[in-house]
Amino acid sequence: MKRVFIVHGWGGSPREGWFPWLKNELTHKGFSVFLLSMPRPKKPLITDWVSHLAKSVKNSDSETYFVGHSIGCQTILRYLEKVDTLVGGAVLVAPWLTLTGLETKEEKETAKSWLETPIDFVHVKKIAKIHALFSDNDPFVSMENVRLFKQKLAAVTMIEHHKGHFTGDDDVILLHSVITALNELTG
Repeated sequence: MKRVFIVHGWGGSPREGWFPWLKNELTHKGFSVFLLSMPRPKKPLITDWVSHLAKSVKNSDSETYFVGHSIGCQTILRYLEKVDTLVGGAVLVAPWLTLTGLETKEEKETAKSWLETPIDFVHVKKIAKIHALFSDNDPFVSMENVRLFKQKLAAVTMIEHHKGHFTGDDDVILLHSVITALNELTG
């Protein structure tokens, strides 16, 4: 059975925005869906989040798919660099390798390790096909990230208009592009 693991973003929860809608849609399509509640979402740490994802997945295979939002995308990439089995693929929503719009010292400190700890992109490319979804008015994820995801991960990229950071606060409660990308990955 095809499994999908959904990883929310920094300060987020599995009950917000488009996550409940996506879980419902994918469940109706016959996927086994795991909408994860990540540890300490207001102060995400790489080790905690990657470990939580790894424990949730247990054994990945070609029937394993991932959907992430923002720092959840980083979590998925960092998990994939540690596995040796091909997975079905990943859909990354508002993914970033650079960030803008961080305002407080605390936000900058939290982001620092995520921004500075390298990711083995060569390995990730061997393990998974990546689809990346961006918004043209995201206050945190600049369009430079579109180029970076194409260049470093050979990602299939899509740009939505006026979706902000794809959160409930941006009134994004359905996200059909994720379903479209998963349909492409599952063939």
